[in-house]
Amino acid sequence: MAQRVCPWWLGYFLMSPVRRLAFNPAKILAPYVREGMTVLEPGPGMGFFTLDLARLAGPSGRVVAVDIQPKMLGVLKRRAAKAGLAGRVDARLAQPDTMGLTDLAGKVDFALAFAMVHETPSAAAFFAEAAGTMKPGAHLLLAEPAGHVKARKFADELGAAAQAGLTVADRPSIRRTHAALLQKA
Repeated sequence: MAQRVCPWWLGYFLMSPVRRLAFNPAKILAPYVREGMTVLEPGPGMGFFTLDLARLAGPSGRVVAVDIQPKMLGVLKRRAAKAGLAGRVDARLAQPDTMGLTDLAGKVDFALAFAMVHETPSAAAFFAEAAGTMKPGAHLLLAEPAGHVKARKFADELGAAAQAGLTVADRPSIRRTHAALLQKA
């Protein structure tokens, strides 16, 4: 999962409260995440979205946060513990070429891929693996930064998602991103 991976230390800037002015995690995620859901978050970094995902999934839900950078996951675990959400967050170290989620086959209700698919070596492999974790009817919210990912590249990502059995269910408006809500058939 690594071509040009965000350096671990940049995670501190990505957690900035100022970023919440552009991307309010609770507002972005509330339409999709409900109590009791199993949520997959590949590339969570230090957890900008993770804690809100865990709050929305509630005490009976869980968030599986998968990253290839141990330092990012270390900070994420500390933040979850400090927020009293450690029991809801399953932070896992992935390998560069796989998330290693065979135990989640057909169990995920919602997945969030926010500003990370463009960092994977293969969008097709990413979407195939993510789709394999999802229940029929489950959704994946894909959002890529418009400044890094041009419209053609995003269209290619949507093509890779379609090959994995994910269809575009909606095109939500998320500031400064290309975004699509994908659904597994």
